[in-house]
Amino acid sequence: MLNNPTFWVAVGFVIFVVLTWKPLKRAALGQLDAHAAKVRAQIEEAERLRNEAHGLLEDYKRKHKAAIGEAEAIVARAHEEAQRIAAEASAALDAALKRREQQTLDKIAQAEAAALRDVRNQAVEIAIAAARTIVAEQMKGPAGAAALESAIRELPQKLH
Repeated sequence: MLNNPTFWVAVGFVIFVVLTWKPLKRAALGQLDAHAAKVRAQIEEAERLRNEAHGLLEDYKRKHKAAIGEAEAIVARAHEEAQRIAAEASAALDAALKRREQQTLDKIAQAEAAALRDVRNQAVEIAIAAARTIVAEQMKGPAGAAALESAIRELPQKLH
């Protein structure tokens, strides 16, 4: 057996394995530990990112709620403004209608005054014509004609 080369190869292999087992084991375990630490760091980073994303999500949810509240407030203000404008427009329309009505009443009053003036003027003219006819029949001759003309000229001044 001592002369057998296979035996010495086997002994050499066992010695090699025994001598290299500890450093190989240490190196393999070190690599596994390093890989485990790397995986652990990645998991911690992923957890941190997940927490950060969750925080951002909550922040955006709050901002979204605030934006919805603000939009509702804007809509409410716009609705109130529209009601106020409608009320102002209604008041302006009422005022314009009252002004128109007053203008119409004023025009009617002016037309009535003008019609009354026209009736009075026609009455005066008819009275003058009637007086002229009556006086002309009663006063015939040159003296009557002169008196008649003088009275006719004075009549419009006395009637107005």
